[in-house]
Amino acid sequence: MKLDIEKTYQSTREAYAEIGVDTDAVLKRLGQKKISLPCWQGDDVRGFEDRAEAHSGSVIQATGSYPGRARNAEELRRDLEKALSLIPGHHRVNLHAIYGEFGGKRVERDEIEAGHFEVWVEWASEKGLGLDFNATLFSHPKAESGFTLSSKDQGIRNFWTEHVKRCRIIAAHLGRNLGSSALHNLWIPDGMKDACADRGGYRALLKQSLDEIYSVALDPSQIKDSVESKLFGIGSESFVVGSHEFYLGYTLTHPVMPCLDLGHFHPTESVADKISSLLLYLPEVLIHVSRGVRWDSDHVAIFDDILREVAQEIVRSEALERVHLALDSFDASLNRVGALVTGSRATLKALLFALLEPTQKIVELEREGNYFARLALLEELKTMPFGAVWDHHCLTSGTPAEEAWISEIINYEKEVLRRR
Repeated sequence: MKLDIEKTYQSTREAYAEIGVDTDAVLKRLGQKKISLPCWQGDDVRGFEDRAEAHSGSVIQATGSYPGRARNAEELRRDLEKALSLIPGHHRVNLHAIYGEFGGKRVERDEIEAGHFEVWVEWASEKGLGLDFNATLFSHPKAESGFTLSSKDQGIRNFWTEHVKRCRIIAAHLGRNLGSSALHNLWIPDGMKDACADRGGYRALLKQSLDEIYSVALDPSQIKDSVESKLFGIGSESFVVGSHEFYLGYTLTHPVMPCLDLGHFHPTESVADKISSLLLYLPEVLIHVSRGVRWDSDHVAIFDDILREVAQEIVRSEALERVHLALDSFDASLNRVGALVTGSRATLKALLFALLEPTQKIVELEREGNYFARLALLEELKTMPFGAVWDHHCLTSGTPAEEAWISEIINYEKEVLRRR
């Protein structure tokens, strides 16, 4: 198989060279791009809190009961290692606050500390990984009302404000100890199921909470903050406090980047189209790579039109280093390690597809007003043999090419996951 892949790659490299694309240079750039893998795909967003009511209050719903869910941090790290071994390149792992190791003790969220994540730091350092972090403002009794940072109850707001403050300190700790700035993303479930008469009041309270949280400046070499919007959610169908417009205004006036989740917008709304606009005003953007299906927003990413268009816009905007990519899925209906690998490889394929485009040539045709030639070239690129470049990339990265990775996951399920 190795000889066949190499032989095919040589002819493919020549084909791309004819349209002005250096595939070796493209693969060098692709190899430097890091994807952040969500730890929560491995255990259905349960976490490791030692609390009987840990899953009450504004719960994230991961549907399905496929066997093999990670039951503790050690199992989760083992699953992540397996997933990372099947993804070409060097990547990151994204943690939520509920994934601390609390030693069997009840630790409230406004009491968590960096020490609860020391084993994660040691593991990441050993594996050469970066870590990202997220405050967890759901699955908790103090989120039962549907409001956290925008709650009309001052005590509730104080609790969650303190939680996020501590999470930012933890994220900075991760970044400092691993020598790679940790992304700290903030998503809250706040909103209403039915008509809301005081939208402005709730948003004023959210802004007040955010101002207090971000009033403490932390070293950007250790932490990068982001805020994540949503169109609607289960239980917040009519009103979401943290809308795209709210957070867009906030990120334009504060040193915080926006997080655009591909599944958090209207199905006919193009997230790709937002990227070039945002980059005119903001230094960096975070994209949560998920897949929306009707009203659900966190399906496993696949190599579809939406993801390809996002990748193309990133590359055409010359923003590969300014746009951060993090997977965000939690599907309990299939092999969870397979979900991580599928989403990661799909994201990298989309980036490769975009990088193999002769962008300068296409832009020149556009400037000349030759829209026919532009359209025709874009169509021809769709059937170029980019899959051969991808297989070569996998092979030279020491990861399985073609469909070999599928059997690796099936064997891991038989040997490890099914025995849990």
